[in-house]
Amino acid sequence: MNKPKMATEKGVPSNSRVLMLLGQLERMNGEAMVRDVEMARQVTTKILHLIQTQEKSGKEVMSKSSSGMEVILASLENTRDVQTTLNILYILSELLTVGRGRRVGVFVSKGGTGILFQILITASKDLPPSEELMLQLHSLLAKVGPKDRKFGVKARLSGALNVTISLMKQNLQNTKLLLPCLQVLRVYSTNSVNAISLGKNGVVELMFKIIGPYCKKNTSLLKVALDALGALLKSKTNARRAVDGGHVPVLLSLYLDWHRNDTRHRHMLIRKGLLVCLRNITNIKLGRKAFIEADGMRILYNSSTECLPVRTLDPLVNTSSLIMRKCFPKNRLPLPTIKSAFHYQLPHVPAVGPVAQLYSQPPGVDDVVDESDDNEETEADSDTENEEDEKDHHSANDDIETDLNKLHPKKSPGRPFEELRVYERFFLELSEDFQGFNFECSKNASTTSSSASVSSSSASTRSTRPIVVPTAQALSPKSIPIPNSQEDCKSIKGQHTQPPPSAPTPTPPVPLTPLELDTIHLTKDQDKKEEANIPTPDGHTTFTRPPSQGQRIEQELAHALECASLEEDRALNAEEGLKGVKQEGSPVNAMRHIQSPLLLGGIATRRVGGGGSNWGSDCGSEGAEDEAGEGAVLEVPDTALLLPLHDPDLYVEMVKGTHSVPQYAEVAYPDYFGHVAPTFREPLLERVYGVQRSKIFQDIERLIHPNDILDKVVYDLDIPSCPVIEDNGESLKFNSQFESGNLRKAVQVRKYEYDLVLNSDINSNHYHQWFYFEVSGMRVGTTYRFNLINCEKSNSQFNYGMQVLMYSVQEAISGRPRWVRTGTDICYYKNHFARSSIAAGGQKGKSYYTMTFSKNFSHKDDVCYFAYHYPYTYSTLKMHLSKLEALRTPQIYLRQDILCETLGGNSCPLLTITAMPESNSNDHICQFRNRPLIFLSARVHPGETNASWVMKGTLEFLMGTSPLAASLREAYIFKIVPMLNPDGVVNGNHRCSLSGEDLNRQWQNPSPELHPTIYHTKSLLQYLAHIQRAPLVFCDYHGHSRKKNVFMYGCSVKETVWQSSISATSSYLQEDLGYRALPKILSQIAPAFSMASCSFVVERSKESTARVVVWREIGVQRSYTMESTLCGCDQGKYKGLQIGTRELEEMGAQFCMALLRLKRLTGLRNHQHLLDLESDIIGTQTKVASCPTTYVMEEDEPSFLEAIDYSAESNDEDAEPENEHAGEVHEHPDHLDQLSDSDTNHRD
Repeated sequence: MNKPKMATEKGVPSNSRVLMLLGQLERMNGEAMVRDVEMARQVTTKILHLIQTQEKSGKEVMSKSSSGMEVILASLENTRDVQTTLNILYILSELLTVGRGRRVGVFVSKGGTGILFQILITASKDLPPSEELMLQLHSLLAKVGPKDRKFGVKARLSGALNVTISLMKQNLQNTKLLLPCLQVLRVYSTNSVNAISLGKNGVVELMFKIIGPYCKKNTSLLKVALDALGALLKSKTNARRAVDGGHVPVLLSLYLDWHRNDTRHRHMLIRKGLLVCLRNITNIKLGRKAFIEADGMRILYNSSTECLPVRTLDPLVNTSSLIMRKCFPKNRLPLPTIKSAFHYQLPHVPAVGPVAQLYSQPPGVDDVVDESDDNEETEADSDTENEEDEKDHHSANDDIETDLNKLHPKKSPGRPFEELRVYERFFLELSEDFQGFNFECSKNASTTSSSASVSSSSASTRSTRPIVVPTAQALSPKSIPIPNSQEDCKSIKGQHTQPPPSAPTPTPPVPLTPLELDTIHLTKDQDKKEEANIPTPDGHTTFTRPPSQGQRIEQELAHALECASLEEDRALNAEEGLKGVKQEGSPVNAMRHIQSPLLLGGIATRRVGGGGSNWGSDCGSEGAEDEAGEGAVLEVPDTALLLPLHDPDLYVEMVKGTHSVPQYAEVAYPDYFGHVAPTFREPLLERVYGVQRSKIFQDIERLIHPNDILDKVVYDLDIPSCPVIEDNGESLKFNSQFESGNLRKAVQVRKYEYDLVLNSDINSNHYHQWFYFEVSGMRVGTTYRFNLINCEKSNSQFNYGMQVLMYSVQEAISGRPRWVRTGTDICYYKNHFARSSIAAGGQKGKSYYTMTFSKNFSHKDDVCYFAYHYPYTYSTLKMHLSKLEALRTPQIYLRQDILCETLGGNSCPLLTITAMPESNSNDHICQFRNRPLIFLSARVHPGETNASWVMKGTLEFLMGTSPLAASLREAYIFKIVPMLNPDGVVNGNHRCSLSGEDLNRQWQNPSPELHPTIYHTKSLLQYLAHIQRAPLVFCDYHGHSRKKNVFMYGCSVKETVWQSSISATSSYLQEDLGYRALPKILSQIAPAFSMASCSFVVERSKESTARVVVWREIGVQRSYTMESTLCGCDQGKYKGLQIGTRELEEMGAQFCMALLRLKRLTGLRNHQHLLDLESDIIGTQTKVASCPTTYVMEEDEPSFLEAIDYSAESNDEDAEPENEHAGEVHEHPDHLDQLSDSDTNHRD
């Protein structure tokens, strides 16, 4: 009888058998379930058997068309029989184990979690509860918990928490039941309210009974227990309980026990679990204190050091590193005040703002550190330690301007024309009639330039103070018989190879000692006597009329020994020449360059050049007598042959007319000598695996081995009389007392490691980023580590392949005068120096960041300079402008005016460049006057030196002789303010002027007293708007520290509306697409330019920048900020390379080329045709709308490189994958990331 039945069953597909059984179960639901217990057991047993043996059965139950899950859950809810309940739990367990994600989701959506909790509560009332039932319930709950977002709330409301806790307490020895309970507890604890509730019920103490020392048994149980404990300890109240219970030493000793015994590293997850518990406890101040008291630093440091060789143990090393850094006691910066070391009293202090706060600070306030560095609990629940961006996390679009009234440019000149009429004198070209001008003969005199008077007149009125040309003072210490007194306080730099002009101060004659680079000084008095350098018969230039050659030499040398000198420069030039000047006779250069002897290790160096031979041989013999007959002549390069716009002597002249707050009397060698861009490529530095971690470990060693730390101050600007602290030659010598220099303090930490502190901007207590300083006294073959310890931004391109710049005097003298990218083991990370809330805008608990790099020097007794980016000083600009003037041909109309004087007494040059009219006929004069204007500015932020190099490229192109340059001059009138912030540049500021304010945030309402350059530049534009001659293009050149490539920010109503949530009618969005034409052209012709990085969104935080104000108030549609990277490129021809001055100058020239193309576009008669053409180059609007890159707030790089190895949690399931290699980081340039608050405000 059974056989036919079996046959029929076999004939039916298996999935139908499950469906039949489910149908049967469904019919039984309700009363029948309770009545017919045996039947329910049989049906559920058969279903379980089918699902266990046939995969298809499970799929059928879970298929979208099936109501199988509902039936199963209804049966589970209705049955009162323990066996049937168990069967259904087994079925669910089987179903949810396979294809877990989607199936668990279905289970949760059908209300399965609630039913499980309900059964758990019911079952707990049976005494004793069924162990098997509890086991299965908790196993299932552990599976579904992570997928149910409301799991924690449901558990708490149903009362399940207490059931699980009491079950654990009763079954501490029953590992089979304890494991699923702990798994569920782990999920419960992720809800913070549950964690606190569980803590109150003694679960933290309970967990410490479960975890234990090394043991090969029950390791999975221990792993889960530690996960649960870690989750519980995220709550600060539970962390306090653990500290109060004395559990920190317990965790440390357990960790050490597992570390010692787990020699095969099979239980890394348990060790990691212990560390996570410690990490969470140390989020509170009490926890950090307990950790230190339990000798946690040494334990973790030693264990981590032992783990380093095993790459798979990196997660342990990273977490240990994070804990140690968090617990490292906060240090104060080694400064008396975070205010700048230089004081400049403002004529009047603004009523509100940071500068007002600075001035209103009562004397005696310690602004370096808060009363308690640690009073803010670090909220470090995230795995990375970068909490910089809290403000920006709300929404990427927070900063976008949404007020449509503000978005529509309104030409509002803002001042009556009577006031603006005075600016007419800066626009002579608009009224010039050239009637008295003879177009036949040379037009050289046609446009008188005031550049010479700008530089020299100011020089002649200056106080007479010695100018030192710093050079390689340390080039050969053995041969420097310089009195200590001088060396002590003057931080003599490689000094001038040219005899310092004879100074009026009488000095005793100098003995014929070897003349070191650092022994020659130029005094400023000379300028009183002669404004221009006059070549003297012996071929070297002097600044004062020489009494006689012999006398002059004596006086100059004697003077050198007394004052600190401008020498570096001289040497500099000397070197540069070497490169290009092997021909002895170039008369031009011989006149210009210094001929004084440079003794480098006893070798007399002379300046090569025609007329200099007498002087050179003189020196040689002098050197020979003193240096045991070594009289070899070293040729020194003549930079002028290599750099048409550079003249060292002229540079010194310009320095004399430059006013600095510290009254610098030295010239840095690189500025004096110039920079010849290297011909080789400089690729982005590849990041060595683990470099950041190893640096951090070295920092932690300071605490572990305090006796190894020297802590010796070797340079300190806060001791103005004598910043260079002399020693026995065991330390490097530092100096930054020259134009644009920035280094406040140098502390020797270990024999070859130095902590360097940057000076804040004058009248400010922050903005530490730009640096430029000199180092000498180095040994060859030794690796020195330099740490800039008070950086502020939360991330830097130094983490993504950027290197520092170095200039070697020895290299320059050998014919390679150039800045090169250098440094190894470069990284940028948060350090243990506390940043006071006064400097952090009121926020407490902030830290500074360290930028660290290592350098192995190639030359003994070299003098090297390090800089953040290629320096470009104000005196360099004045020299370049003076030299450009000399390039002017009769066809070029060039005028240089002084726009205004700055607060510091420096003049702000304004250039006008265009083509002369062909004749003085009405037609030609009319064409000349009616050329559209292009208005360019640069260097409003002193630390963005790349902007000046781009501007140099633009100016050289404009003054060039090529047909393209001529066409460009004929097409436009250029008004150029090449340096908007001369005072900031001169004094080594990073961002501000002497007023302590970011000048690019003052355009809305500039003060004529505090922001004269902005006030008068804006007035020029307002004047143009009044006379209906607003510029066709306005562009402000900047540098960007956190993105690669060159790109533009512009202003567009349409794109701003697209990126924000505001709704606007189409009439509001009618906009000429012309604003996109120039960047689009640049993206086609300039290899460094990236259209993808451009943005045309108007943000609220930028409403007082030049770009937005000129767009909104002057009505210039094509108003841009052009940002050039400080790092390098990740696209185009220069992909993978760091940017150099050659590429920056090329960018400036290409900007000119783009304007020429723009002229062709805008010259089209049919305006509609222009629009078509522009939209053609631009691509469709929809592309623009959908393109996320138009939003400004993103960076090229992943959020914070700290993820690399700043993150302790690289291997957690929910953490970012660890990425130690900068190369890998670069693969994801589209990663959206907001800047830190400091950066958001500092972009344009």
